[in-house]
Amino acid sequence: MSVELADKRVHYQVTFVVLSLAAMAYSILQSLVIPALPSLEHSLHASADAVAWLLTGYLLSAAIATPILGRVGDMVGKEKVLLLVLLVLCAGTLVSALATTLPVMLTGRVIQGAGGAVFPLAFGIIRDEFPPERVVGAIGFLSAILGVGAGLGIVLAGPIIVHLSYHWLFWIPLMPCLIAAAATRLFVPESPIRTPARVNVTGAFLMSGWLVAGLVAVSEGPIIGWGDSRVIGLFAASAVLVVWWIRSESRSAAPLVDMKMMRVPEVWTTNLAAMFFGFGMYVMFTIVPQFVETPTRHGYGFGASVTQSGLDLLPFAVAMLIVAPTTGRLSQAFGSRRVLLAASCFAASSYVVLALWHSATWEVLVSSGLLGVGIAMGFAAMTNLVVEAVPPTQTGVATGMNTNIRNIGGAVGAGIATSVVVSSLMADGTPSEHGYILAFIISAVALVAAAGATLAIPRHRALQDNSDTREAVAVGR
Repeated sequence: MSVELADKRVHYQVTFVVLSLAAMAYSILQSLVIPALPSLEHSLHASADAVAWLLTGYLLSAAIATPILGRVGDMVGKEKVLLLVLLVLCAGTLVSALATTLPVMLTGRVIQGAGGAVFPLAFGIIRDEFPPERVVGAIGFLSAILGVGAGLGIVLAGPIIVHLSYHWLFWIPLMPCLIAAAATRLFVPESPIRTPARVNVTGAFLMSGWLVAGLVAVSEGPIIGWGDSRVIGLFAASAVLVVWWIRSESRSAAPLVDMKMMRVPEVWTTNLAAMFFGFGMYVMFTIVPQFVETPTRHGYGFGASVTQSGLDLLPFAVAMLIVAPTTGRLSQAFGSRRVLLAASCFAASSYVVLALWHSATWEVLVSSGLLGVGIAMGFAAMTNLVVEAVPPTQTGVATGMNTNIRNIGGAVGAGIATSVVVSSLMADGTPSEHGYILAFIISAVALVAAAGATLAIPRHRALQDNSDTREAVAVGR
């Protein structure tokens, strides 16, 4: 890249602000509907099972779109694809905001899910555009925004539902989505690093198939029973499609996801840890609000309102905002592997606190804060470990798969925890305290497993300097 061209490029700090706004807009939309599901059930005249698809459909769409669009960004230009993704996110949010029936809102949510590609595209832009010494810190902070936005979505949902209407669950996030799209067009430079290739269409369809089959099975398991033939059939179909997908990608001259990359020790061990971290975060969002909203006459719970249950998770978002800016320096000082190990311990301790002490609100607040510290450190360290392990031309698809695996872990965690809680129903149909405690223990064990996966990650390798790569694969070469 010539000096003249470099001088004309937007300062990387401006680019970072735009990328952060885009990431925050998507993250808030990811969780904003969770506390509002009971209210949406009434407003849209739908069953609880049907309304739950507003979350499931979003996760399915994100799971499919994130790695595919991350790969397309690596191929044709990350800024172009990021702008397209943000415009699609705006369109889906607008559809949901205008919806008065469940099918229309669900359509909007599925369209919104494509916004998950914001993260792998943003990570790739950071790696391409930022000075090498700034890459680790910037990726760390942006990774943590996924948790910060999700926490804020949980907190904001209650006041929006109480004081406005469900339409504002989407009107309010639409504003930052539109601003982020316009700012991306104006201020985010096109990446000089591309990987000319074609998308393996067969691989994309097979990946979509096993993701849909597996996540639908996880979502329906708590409702119709894990032993139901339909659930078993979906899991079996997912397993067959996974094997077929791996075989197709391994034989393809232009794989959507390079299986050699996925077998790199730093990558697969980090992805395994990511799955367990996703498990832990989503259990906090789905189970803890139910716990604190349980009336005190049952011998536990606090009879909290939807707004108060959201505020009980505020320490999660605050801790992430405080810790996230420090994660880059921590990774540079101690290595991302050690940071991820510490993060696992913080996150696991949050559920140990809940399992042992949950009779006072302050204990829930402490647990929420501990998980926020762990997730902030963990998400940042995981992304940096993946970025450090792959070449710049694979940043989008590699970080897209890591984000995807976190979402899969979240869906699995929410499904398992919900099943455990529901299986402990008392005579009046209310879950027992024991069911919640068991769900907290399982979550702690999952995060201890994340620590085990972290110990299997090879020792830290220095982040690759991209300057030579920029020259070698600049646009037009």
